[in-house]
Amino acid sequence: MDQLQDLDSVELECLDRMEKSTDYLHRELRGLRTGRASTALLEYVKVDYYGSSTDLRELAAISVAEATQLMVKPFDPGSKHEIVKAIEKAGLGLNPQVEGNAIRINVPAPSAERRRQLATQVRKLAEEAKVAIRNERRDANKHIDRLAADKSAGVSEDDAKRAKTRIDELTKTSTERVDEMSTKKVAEIEEV
Repeated sequence: MDQLQDLDSVELECLDRMEKSTDYLHRELRGLRTGRASTALLEYVKVDYYGSSTDLRELAAISVAEATQLMVKPFDPGSKHEIVKAIEKAGLGLNPQVEGNAIRINVPAPSAERRRQLATQVRKLAEEAKVAIRNERRDANKHIDRLAADKSAGVSEDDAKRAKTRIDELTKTSTERVDEMSTKKVAEIEEV
């Protein structure tokens, strides 16, 4: 952030970084297992494909066959055994079954204990995202203070105060979005 010269660029950089934090949380939450089958559960499973670690979504078509069943169709049928190994090693508690050139995966409903663990994990991820957002606010406010202290920057105290208010509004909006996402995911997890 040191190269930023004016308040607008400080705000834009702060907004961009806050959005990256919420986007990261969104991707992490999509990968958490609920009782319902979702392609997001497998998209980022890493498969050892010819010596390189590759996302499953790049090696196969993933679809929801039924409410509690996923179907994985490898683009290269020779990679299905590596895909099965990767899914088993991913720690998702899934048991893939090879059927011809496809892989069928039943997604069992998690136990009550597992649902509690998942809900706790969601809350932890949400809190980490909020910490990251607050850190971005702190960094932006420090930068605004430096601009206000540097008389050659031409930033008045009133301008700095208004910029900090806008940064606080961005922070509030971002943390509310994180709360909405985590509340929705916890509800999905606890739904039997």
